[in-house]
Amino acid sequence: MRLQRIVPGPDQESVWDYPRPPRLETTSERVVIEFGGVVIADTTNAVRVLETSHPPVYYVPISDFEGGALVPAEGSSLCEYKGMAAYYDVVSRRHRAPRAGWTYPIPTAGFEPLRTRIAIYPGAMDKCLIDGEEVQAQEGDFYGGWITQRIVGPFKGAPGTWGW
Repeated sequence: MRLQRIVPGPDQESVWDYPRPPRLETTSERVVIEFGGVVIADTTNAVRVLETSHPPVYYVPISDFEGGALVPAEGSSLCEYKGMAAYYDVVSRRHRAPRAGWTYPIPTAGFEPLRTRIAIYPGAMDKCLIDGEEVQAQEGDFYGGWITQRIVGPFKGAPGTWGW
């Protein structure tokens, strides 16, 4: 796949202007996550992780999820920047999304705010909203980026982009 950077318009961000290693950014945007027909999280206290070629990943405070919505799951993965990730199943009513959330219980230096926050794969939920705009999920089955009209790519994750 050939990389053709999209030039951002007014009020847009290019993922190619994000740093590597990634940067954390607090945001007061309203983040709402719906699953199983109900709102399971609603916050204005999220943290965005911004990394070259990736749409932002939103980390929501664990305390802003409905009780019982997060159930520890098996397995882990290693991020060279953030440390060892732990996974969660997301549960609502009779619905369960296995390993649809993750966190860094012992993050590396500089990523400490992620210790008390969970990231969610938006494609595994009914709907994820940022300030009322429904997000699109980043392609692929590993990355959890949230794409809005404000974010331009191209984005890592689709077939042929693994080596970016």
